[in-house]
Amino acid sequence: MNNNVKILIADDEERWRRLVGDFLRNEGYQIIEAANGQEAVDLIRSDSDISLAILDIMMPVMDGIRACQIIREFSQLPIIMLTAKNDEDSEVMGFVCGADEYIAKPIKFPVFMARVRALLKRSVSVRSTVEVAGICIDPDAHTVTVDGKEIALTPREFELLLYVAQNKNIALSRQQILSAVWNFDYYGDARTVDTHVKNLRMKLGEHGSALKTVRGRGYKLEG
Repeated sequence: MNNNVKILIADDEERWRRLVGDFLRNEGYQIIEAANGQEAVDLIRSDSDISLAILDIMMPVMDGIRACQIIREFSQLPIIMLTAKNDEDSEVMGFVCGADEYIAKPIKFPVFMARVRALLKRSVSVRSTVEVAGICIDPDAHTVTVDGKEIALTPREFELLLYVAQNKNIALSRQQILSAVWNFDYYGDARTVDTHVKNLRMKLGEHGSALKTVRGRGYKLEG
């Protein structure tokens, strides 16, 4: 049931990652691991399929608080903060940085799992939207907002933006874009992609710069 739900566990203690990871795997979740906050941030940037992040506060290279702050700059991914510190100041810091839940070690697994399930359930409606670089795309409502203001796009512009957003930070060839947006039976000139990208950039205003040209490849949306 949970086989398509991917959870990131970030903790510098391998034993602890294995313990929590095994428990979650037994519930059917996919698990990926990070040994510090920087690794966690990099994994979340590169993998849009991660549904939940569990961050320990005390980690080398980058602690969980700073990692959470950076993640919140580009993602509304649900975050649970874990720490051995059972004090009010740490808990406040965890919430101020943007965490959704704060759990002190040693954790009680039935309570922990209840919070994991509740967070994942709550995030389903949020995850139906795609947010990249200040651009919010709602596939169900077929709307795009930039800094909270709705902009008008043609159906093809919308599909193009949605496709590059769902593949953020990935260089996509013009042919890939044509196949995905104009469907596989389209054999037109690839330059039509360039025209639509140009129009998109104009309509996105200052956020249009996030739609990058990749020399010798095509385009990617950075975020």
